Amino acid sequence: MNVKELFDLSAKVALVTGGSRGLGLEIAQGLGEAGAAVAITARREQWLVSAEAELEAQHIQCLALTCDVSQPSQVEGAIAATVERFGRIDILVNNAGISWAEPALTMSLEKWRSVLETNVTGCFLMSQAAGRAMMLAGRGGVIINIASIAGLVGTSPEVLDAIGYSASKGALISLTRDLAVKWARHGIRVNAIAPGFFDTRLTTHVLERSRSDIEQSTPMGRIGRPGELKGVALFLASPASDYVTGQVLAVDGGATAR
Repeated sequence: MNVKELFDLSAKVALVTGGSRGLGLEIAQGLGEAGAAVAITARREQWLVSAEAELEAQHIQCLALTCDVSQPSQVEGAIAATVERFGRIDILVNNAGISWAEPALTMSLEKWRSVLETNVTGCFLMSQAAGRAMMLAGRGGVIINIASIAGLVGTSPEVLDAIGYSASKGALISLTRDLAVKWARHGIRVNAIAPGFFDTRLTTHVLERSRSDIEQSTPMGRIGRPGELKGVALFLASPASDYVTGQVLAVDGGATAR
């Protein structure tokens, strides 16, 4: 294959959780621009409607589904609906996630569990359901987990004090590596992307308070820009990375290279 073919996703089907806005929508757009049909999920229908319209305006085949990834029945329903609409599922991007900013000493067990249920259990449930569908079809597949550099290194509490979020992203990295080893024999590749700071709904308050400090500690001197993640996701989703599995790719302007 030439280089263009290596990044071609024509006839592929991708499901992106948390795909109604922010980085999830950017990733869905990128996969769709490469030729994939795309299903997107979110807990709130209001954001799905506008996201679906935006993708379809770009001539991307799209299916929008409400789904709480921490609920097994809703996860199974989303996978089934995707296969029913498009006939297959080749790529799963586990992007859905939440956070709760509070010091470790005072964070409630309820909030801790809520963050881990969505970020870790939700990723596991989606991977499990999509993995079954991929194995049943016998064509292999790709799973991409959206982790964070907070799962790779500790963070100053003046910048980010969200122990549940950090712990959940570390768990995602371990889940990525272990699934990659266990499912390689089925032709399923599992990798993770660990973004640094991008301007998203989850980082709004952090950037308002600490943007200058974050930029000064980042070798490239800035936070991530729109469009700088979808190419990375496309690489991991496409034949261009057919010999890559179990890896964590940091997209952080060099923040974790120090």
